[in-house]
Amino acid sequence: MQTVAGKKVLITGAAMGMGKIYAQLAAREGAANIILWDINQAELEKTAAELRAAGATVHSYLVDVSSLDAITAAAAQVRGEIGDPDILFNNAGVVRGKYFWEHDPVKDIAFTMSINAMAPMYITREFLPAMIARRGAEQRVVNIASAAGLISNPRMSVYCASKWSCTGWSDSVRLELEQAGYPHVRVTTVNPTYIATGMFEGAKSMLFTPILTPQYVTDRVWAAMKAGRPRLILPWTVYLSNALRGLLPVRVFDWLARHVFGVYNTMDSFKGR
Repeated sequence: MQTVAGKKVLITGAAMGMGKIYAQLAAREGAANIILWDINQAELEKTAAELRAAGATVHSYLVDVSSLDAITAAAAQVRGEIGDPDILFNNAGVVRGKYFWEHDPVKDIAFTMSINAMAPMYITREFLPAMIARRGAEQRVVNIASAAGLISNPRMSVYCASKWSCTGWSDSVRLELEQAGYPHVRVTTVNPTYIATGMFEGAKSMLFTPILTPQYVTDRVWAAMKAGRPRLILPWTVYLSNALRGLLPVRVFDWLARHVFGVYNTMDSFKGR
């Protein structure tokens, strides 16, 4: 895919941060319709207005993606008013940074899992059949997981669980589409480390691993999406940590992660939002 010109692009968590940047990139390339989903009505309306002022055709929907009913209703509305998207960014996410036993079962555990793990499944299930049926036209699904979906970390147990789930599900769907003979629908799973969106405020950087900027990440995700790249892991140190984790005894890797790379201490001063 050389460009998203003429395509319908749906982005969750689109009001701010990386979601907003994806929408701006879609507008810049001439997407036919940019569909924004978010729970923050004020910021959603602001972003939609900015994009329309730049000449883009934008449709904004107030959607709580932690609710299956809300997802089902919003998807039906999108299909009725615009049609199924050609490109889907499952970008919405939340984080809770504390020990597992400090998590509230509903406000923390269920909430995190519903947005980070279940919502991408429910949303993709709504739109994937039409993507499959649209043979001859390149279709894309981008799932924003996390490096926390590859490496365990203290004070991130539930967040890690949600992103491990997203990672495994996303890459399995990629394989299923290939196996079933639908190469025009390509799934990209994205596993970045901490990004300076405010979501991980207070998190510490790791050895050779700076806090990533939203623009750096979105530019690379956008290119990976168009190329149909199966996986995007950022930065290179995540590849290294995964290799070491697979090769070394658990306690040896734990020592390195804690005392050399600094992975296990990154959430000590987490504030978030």
